[in-house]
Amino acid sequence: MYLQDDYPIREAIEYVRYAEDRGFEAVWQAESRLVREATVPMAAFLAHTTRIKVGAGVVNNWTRNPALLASTFSTLDDLGPGRVILGIGAWWDPLAAKVGIERRRPLTAIRETVEAVRALLADETVTYHGDFVHLDGVELDYVHQERRPKEVPIYIGATGMKMMELAGEIADGVLLNYLVPPTYNAQAMDALERGAARAGRSVDDLDRPQLVVCSVSDDRQVALDRARLLVTQYLGQQPHIMKASGVPMALLDEIGAMLTWPATHEQVVAASKLVPDDIVQMITASGTPDECRAAVAEYVAAGCTCPILYSVGSDVRLMIDTFAEGTP
Repeated sequence: MYLQDDYPIREAIEYVRYAEDRGFEAVWQAESRLVREATVPMAAFLAHTTRIKVGAGVVNNWTRNPALLASTFSTLDDLGPGRVILGIGAWWDPLAAKVGIERRRPLTAIRETVEAVRALLADETVTYHGDFVHLDGVELDYVHQERRPKEVPIYIGATGMKMMELAGEIADGVLLNYLVPPTYNAQAMDALERGAARAGRSVDDLDRPQLVVCSVSDDRQVALDRARLLVTQYLGQQPHIMKASGVPMALLDEIGAMLTWPATHEQVVAASKLVPDDIVQMITASGTPDECRAAVAEYVAAGCTCPILYSVGSDVRLMIDTFAEGTP
């Protein structure tokens, strides 16, 4: 399951507990916009569950230095040993630029961050002098707890194929993006394979969960209309998703002329009238429960190892029940 900022945190905790009871493997908390920071709700989810994994989907590499990233995720691992996943990504413009961050050479910046954070979590004393990361004899300064390596896998949130190759080379897993069609996965798998080969491994050695927007309703049109607003917002605001979505450029240009970041709800609603049903169906799993299960199965068949379902709409439990263990 994937959570953004749609629900109050106390309500989200109950959904996570319900998902755990129904056999879900993991919950991922977003930090993609300036709305909800990821690690606070992650801590709440860990404190109220016993089995389900809790991932960051994703934090960026610019606003927390590697030492702070490592200490933060070491702390989360104390709450749920072996249940924490660090998902990290290179963020996006115009958001980054508007807060004074120049996203230059993102591949190098991500590589250095992943290498440094992994070493710190492994309980090493780290000296690292890169282009972006500078550490001089730094270690996680455990005083009042057992000193031990923290088993926190690092996943890279990737959309473009160069970042996909990097994930295949250095990450424990890749977090494949949403609002792309299943056919997008073919080039993603090829890029992951190229990167994995550089590290002497195969794409099959890499976990490949994928975000999938999922709008479930017994009324198909209601499901499509709910998903349409989210589709419109992300196609209008996030260039990396626009590029990967497979949506015709003429439509993207029309949406982009009406939306930027940030946008009001009214602006999103107005722009959504441009987005036809077939586009919503192409890049989301939306419709009746049977239609949603069939759409998600296409992503799995195309290389996703575990769908991460982003429920759109008020009935989160219906989405959980639609995909729970034992569901036909």
